[in-house]
Amino acid sequence: MKVQVISPDRQVFNGEITQAVLPGVNGGFEILKDHAPLISILGKGTLTLNTTSEGAKIYEIDGGVIEVVKNEIRILVESIA
Repeated sequence: MKVQVISPDRQVFNGEITQAVLPGVNGGFEILKDHAPLISILGKGTLTLNTTSEGAKIYEIDGGVIEVVKNEIRILVESIA
Protein backbone atom coordinates (compact mmCIF):
# COMPACT_ATOMS: atom_id res chain seq x y z
CA MET A 1 0.00 0.00 0.00
CA LYS A 2 1.17 3.51 -0.71
CA VAL A 3 1.03 5.96 2.19
CA GLN A 4 1.68 9.66 2.64
CA VAL A 5 1.95 11.28 6.07
CA ILE A 6 1.77 15.06 5.96
CA SER A 7 2.03 17.62 8.77
CA PRO A 8 1.30 21.34 8.34
CA ASP A 9 4.98 22.12 7.73
CA ARG A 10 6.38 19.07 5.88
CA GLN A 11 5.88 15.67 4.30
CA VAL A 12 6.81 13.22 7.05
CA PHE A 13 6.67 9.91 5.13
CA ASN A 14 5.96 8.79 1.58
CA GLY A 15 6.38 5.12 0.71
CA GLU A 16 5.13 1.56 0.68
CA ILE A 17 3.81 -0.17 3.80
CA THR A 18 2.24 -3.49 4.71
CA GLN A 19 0.25 -2.27 7.74
CA ALA A 20 -0.72 0.97 9.49
CA VAL A 21 -1.77 1.09 13.16
CA LEU A 22 -3.48 4.33 14.12
CA PRO A 23 -4.94 6.04 17.18
CA GLY A 24 -8.63 6.65 16.47
CA VAL A 25 -10.62 9.00 18.70
CA ASN A 26 -12.59 5.99 20.00
CA GLY A 27 -9.69 3.53 20.10
CA GLY A 28 -6.91 2.21 17.92
CA PHE A 29 -7.40 0.52 14.56
CA GLU A 30 -5.30 -0.90 11.74
CA ILE A 31 -5.29 -0.72 7.96
CA LEU A 32 -4.20 -3.69 5.85
CA LYS A 33 -4.10 -4.28 2.08
CA ASP A 34 -7.48 -4.08 0.30
CA HIS A 35 -9.14 -2.23 3.20
CA ALA A 36 -12.56 -0.75 2.45
CA PRO A 37 -12.62 2.98 1.63
CA LEU A 38 -12.45 5.01 4.83
CA ILE A 39 -12.27 8.54 6.17
CA SER A 40 -11.70 8.88 9.92
CA ILE A 41 -10.56 11.32 12.58
CA LEU A 42 -7.41 10.42 14.48
CA GLY A 43 -6.77 11.08 18.15
CA LYS A 44 -3.58 11.73 20.08
CA GLY A 45 -1.32 8.68 20.23
CA THR A 46 1.11 6.44 18.37
CA LEU A 47 1.07 6.01 14.59
CA THR A 48 2.96 2.89 13.47
CA LEU A 49 3.76 2.20 9.82
CA ASN A 50 5.22 -1.22 9.01
CA THR A 51 7.23 -0.60 5.86
CA THR A 52 8.27 -3.10 3.24
CA SER A 53 11.98 -2.24 3.50
CA GLU A 54 12.76 -0.18 6.62
CA GLY A 55 10.85 -1.99 9.36
CA ALA A 56 8.48 -0.10 11.64
CA LYS A 57 8.28 3.70 11.56
CA ILE A 58 6.78 5.04 14.78
CA TYR A 59 5.47 8.58 15.27
CA GLU A 60 3.64 10.33 18.09
CA ILE A 61 0.80 12.44 16.72
CA ASP A 62 -1.61 14.96 18.25
CA GLY A 63 -4.57 14.02 16.05
CA GLY A 64 -5.47 14.31 12.40
CA VAL A 65 -7.44 12.73 9.56
CA ILE A 66 -6.95 9.57 7.48
CA GLU A 67 -8.31 8.72 4.04
CA VAL A 68 -8.05 5.22 2.52
CA VAL A 69 -8.97 4.62 -1.14
CA LYS A 70 -7.82 1.69 -3.33
CA ASN A 71 -4.72 0.83 -1.25
CA GLU A 72 -3.64 4.48 -1.10
CA ILE A 73 -3.55 6.10 2.33
CA ARG A 74 -3.28 9.80 3.13
CA ILE A 75 -2.71 10.80 6.73
CA LEU A 76 -2.86 14.47 7.65
CA VAL A 77 -1.59 15.11 11.17
CA GLU A 78 -1.88 18.22 13.34
CA SER A 79 1.61 17.78 14.79
CA ILE A 80 4.12 14.97 14.93
CA ALA A 81 7.11 13.99 17.04
